[in-house]
Order: sequence, then C-alpha cells, then structure tokens
Amino acid sequence: MEHSNHEHKHSNSEHEHSGHNHGEEHGHDHTSHHAHMVEDFKKRFYISLVITIPVLILSPMLQDFANIDLRFTGDLYILFALSTFIFFYGGWPFLTGAWSELKEKNPGMMTLIALAIVVAYGYSSLTVFGLSGKNFFWELATLIDIMLLGHWIEMKSVMGASKALEELVKLMPSEAHRIEEDGGIKDVPTTELQEGDHVLIKPGEKVPVDGEIIKGKSSIDESMLTGESVPVEKSKEDSVIGASINGEGSLTVKVEKTGEDSYLSQVVTMVKDAQASKSKTQNFSDRAAKWLFYLALGAGFTTLFVWLLLGYDFVYALERMVTVMVIACPHALGLAAPLVVARSTALSAKQGLLIRNRTSFESARQIDAVVFDKTGTLTEGRFGVTEVIPETMSEDEVIQLAASVEMESEHPIARGIVEETNKRSLSVKEVEDFQSITGKGLEGTVEGKKVMVVSPGYMNDEGIDYRNETFTELSEQGKTVVFVLVDGKLEAMIALADIIRESAKNAIHQLKKINVSSMMLTGDNQQVANWVAEQLELNDVYAEVLPHEKAEQIKKVKEKGLKVAMTGDGVNDAPALANADLGIAIGAGTDVAMETADIVLVKSNPEDVVSIINLSKATYRKMIQNLWWAAGYNIIAIPLAAGVLYPIGIVLSPAVGAVLMSLSTIIVAINAKLLKT
Repeated sequence: MEHSNHEHKHSNSEHEHSGHNHGEEHGHDHTSHHAHMVEDFKKRFYISLVITIPVLILSPMLQDFANIDLRFTGDLYILFALSTFIFFYGGWPFLTGAWSELKEKNPGMMTLIALAIVVAYGYSSLTVFGLSGKNFFWELATLIDIMLLGHWIEMKSVMGASKALEELVKLMPSEAHRIEEDGGIKDVPTTELQEGDHVLIKPGEKVPVDGEIIKGKSSIDESMLTGESVPVEKSKEDSVIGASINGEGSLTVKVEKTGEDSYLSQVVTMVKDAQASKSKTQNFSDRAAKWLFYLALGAGFTTLFVWLLLGYDFVYALERMVTVMVIACPHALGLAAPLVVARSTALSAKQGLLIRNRTSFESARQIDAVVFDKTGTLTEGRFGVTEVIPETMSEDEVIQLAASVEMESEHPIARGIVEETNKRSLSVKEVEDFQSITGKGLEGTVEGKKVMVVSPGYMNDEGIDYRNETFTELSEQGKTVVFVLVDGKLEAMIALADIIRESAKNAIHQLKKINVSSMMLTGDNQQVANWVAEQLELNDVYAEVLPHEKAEQIKKVKEKGLKVAMTGDGVNDAPALANADLGIAIGAGTDVAMETADIVLVKSNPEDVVSIINLSKATYRKMIQNLWWAAGYNIIAIPLAAGVLYPIGIVLSPAVGAVLMSLSTIIVAINAKLLKT
C-alpha cells in the first residue's frame, strides 16, 4: 500500500556478541567470588567492631580523656591480646593489599592504611613491654573498623545492582511449552530451547525467552525489566522479553534469543562491566592516598629528627613521630568516595539509569551538548494522526470510516489511523468487499457506503481535485497525507507523522535551563527533520545522515570544542555512541546500542538524560566535598601533631586527634547521605 513517497528506514542488522561471551560458569564464579569478598569484609567488620569495645574501655589514653580510672593488674596484656587479634584478623586485607601495591611500586590507599596500623601496632606493643609512652591500640582498632566498613559499603553498592538483576534471572521460568512439528505441545526445560523454536505462552504465564510473536495478541507486564508500570499491548511481529508476564491473551512466540544472548543476561553482564570500571574520582582518592603515604613517611621522620635535634629524648621524639604517622591516615578518606558511590548507585538504579561506565558517568557533569537520534528516541517510531481536514463530514466520522477500512491492513499508516479511533474512543465498523488497490490504497463498503483511503498518486491519476496548498504545506513538514473518498467524493485529508514523545519536549526544555545544547542526528529526510526540530525547539539538526556517517558527525561536533553526549537506540547509532564523550542508550533499543553505551536508560525516557547530568554534578560535588573534609583534617592535624605550635604550648594530644578524626568521619558520612538529584 503506497500512501506516499515518504520512506522509513529500519536497520535489521543482527548483533553478534563478541566481547561478552563469558561462559555461564565463569560469570557465576566471578559473582560468587565478589559476593564472598563482600561477606568477608562484612564478617571482619562486625567481629572487629565487637572486640573494639573492650579495647576502647581498656585504653588508658581514653580513660584519661574521659577522666575515669578502670586500670587493673594485667589490663595492658589483655588490651595487647585483643588488639593483636584485630590487627591480624581485621587488618589482614589491608596488609595483603599493601604488599600487592608495593610489589607494583604504586602505593595507594591500602599502603597508607597498612603504614598507619603497622606503626600504631608496633609502637603500642613496645609500650606494653617496657617502652615508656602511650599506646595507640584504640586508634589501631577504630582505623581498621572504619576502613573495613568503607570497603564493605563500596563493594556492597556495586554488588547490590548485580544481585537484584541476578535475582531476575532466577525468576525466568524453568519450563516452556514447546510446539512440536506435528502440532503437539511438549513441556521442556527452557535451557533446551533453540533459536527458531515455537513456544506457547498461556494467559498469566511468564515469558520463557526473548522472541517474536507469530500468533496471538495480549498485554505484557514488563515492569520488572523496563520500569514501565503500564502493561504493553503486543500482537503479531512484536518482540517479547524473557521473564516478563503475559496478560489475558494466549501467544505463540518464535524463539530469537536464549541463554546469554537474552536481554536479562545482557543487563547482568552490563552491571558486571560497571563493577569493573574504576571511578575517576575514586582514582583521585587513591592518588590522594598515595601522596598522603609519602607525606606520612616524610612528616613522621622529619618530626623524629627535629625533636631529636631540639634535644628531646628518643622516646618522646618517637611518640611524636608515631602520632603524626597514625594521624596521617584519615579515617574519613576511606569513606569519602565509597559512601558517595553507594548513594549515587542506589539513586541511579531507583531512577532506572543503568551505569555501565562510572568514569563516563562522572564526566557527564561537563556535557555541553546532547545529540539525539530521532526515530525511537525523540519520536515513538510509529505513525500517528496529526491533522484531519474534513470537507462535509465531522472529523470523528471520517476517522471512523477510514479506520474501518484500514483495520484490514498491517501498514504503519493503517495502524496510525486505527490507533486514532482508540484515542477518540470510537468504534470500528464492519467492512464488506474489502480490497487493496495496488500501490494506491484500500477500499471497502462500510454501512452501504463505498469508502476509499488513497494516496496522492491515485488522486492525480483519477484527476480528483483537492486543496493543493494545504497538501503542499503538510508535505513540506514531512508529513504523509492520505485522502478519504466516500462514494467517489473527497471527504477529507488525513495527515500523519512519526509521533513526537511528550517526554522529549520536556527533556529539551530542561536541557535549555541548564545551558546544554540539544541537537538531532537522523537518517530521515530534511523536511521531516526540520518539522520535528521546530516542534521541539532544537538548537541544531543533522538530517539525511547515513549510518556510517553518524560517528563522523559526532566527531565534527566534538571538534567545535564541545563535550558531547549521544542518545540513540538503533544498531546504526552504535558507532556514534562509542565516539561520543558519553554514550546513552535507550533501554527499549537494540543490544548493539546497549553494548556500546556508557549508560542505559531502562525506562526509555529522554528526560532521564537530564537526570544523568544532574546526578553526575551532584555526585562530583559530594565526592570533592568529602575528600576536602578528609584532607582538611590532615592539613590541620599533622602540623599540630608534629609540634609546629609547641613554642606557644600547643601540641595535639592523640586523644584530641581522635576526637577530630571521629568528627571528620561523621561529617563525611552525613554529607554522603545528603546526596540528592
């Protein structure tokens, strides 16, 4: 049925998995290993925390600070024994981590923590067995506790999303009703299903695999997978996703993807990639730890030599040195990034933003321009009626008659006209003598009237007059126009176009507010592109761009000095997504787009692009604030502990250092919790 010369191009390229062909067993091993590590840190944290309580009570330094005396014979030996357990049991991950960092000649967070706990434990142990001075066992215990907590939170936050998705995989039905060649139905394990098999899905059952409906009509609940709360109407040729729930209809589905190729398995793989991608700002906290390690060593030995040169005895100089080295490892630094990462991961998951690459996510705050693909991103990728220009009948009458004839067709334009009857709550009438006029339109008899829905070509061939100016105006906007004839007389023109998403209008408006340019990149013709751009008030339009040219166009925009985000859903968008500073895939799109993107919008909502930018800005702000709080403690505490103000009688006692440290840690924790979008 040729309604117009307007052509929609859809890419049917098949996606070939290459980079993510992990065996199921390997994936399971990786996840169970990660889960085991999370459990290990949790267990070490709780056991160390319980043993820390008597350590704090028995600590002479804290007793002096609280002005109480709980000393008894042999109390220091009990304190030493408890602290030894915490040092080796709680501190073991940091000691082994430091060894790995030093072997690679790249000291970081683990080395800094290890330095502090080794110095604190070594010096404190000497004070128990004869060296005069105050022990730091309380500092050792609390430092290990807080660092274990920080690592547990960080690992748990990236594990959380993965766990939730793996739970989804468990929700996949274990059996399916396979339709055999003889038409019989056999219940088989879903693992036995092959591509091309036909399965029957009864009302209320879960969809066992990803596939295409070849028979039947139903509403499918995909809320667990896409976040879309309203069930989606599906019929022949529509795709279904494994683990979604079938509504009231019975469906026959052709299996397209099984096992690792399925939508769910891909999402799980994406989360694993997100776990593996190291955060830029977390790297920054690692770099901060590296310099603090050198600073701690330098400041510690400088303090020792200066006090010795000033004529003080070795024991006093050593105590100053140890105080500086222990204080140089801020408890707060261990929590600064993990707490914010945990909070932003939870917030993004709640909003349906699947972050595959944290580094790109954190740089989203610097985005200057967002380039949108048109079909399926800014528009819904399906025709809808935009205007009805009637002659003598009412709009509703025209739509009702046209839809009655179009009901018999599967053409996108026919579907658009039929959809309009639903919007207007109109019923479709029965058609007799239906037939297709090859390449020109359709005709049929409705309630005794001969109704035809035809193309401009038919009108011109038959010499039927119509409003040329109106037709030209609509065509120039890139709209498809069809004509409705009743008993040979022109009754109306119906204009159709790809429906613009309401959410796209809101997204563009919000981007303008935060001074981010909006652009459109499409393979569609210039007229259609201009009409969409006009409706959405876009800053720039690139039309008639071939798939392989999309990536080049992104490079050209970047050459203008702009940080670019690309949002798309098709196979042809993948190279552009890869070339952009931030690739954003619409969740309802193709696997290739999702595999290439840094972030996937699970809800397929363009407004989420704004959420990404806002959340990225908020996350970065919180991380920097926290790192400053953590470092700020050091900037003040290290010189005071070293004795810079000793000439005026001020030396930071370890007890006051502990209070400052606790305060810094509490502020960092509260500040991370305050992260909002």
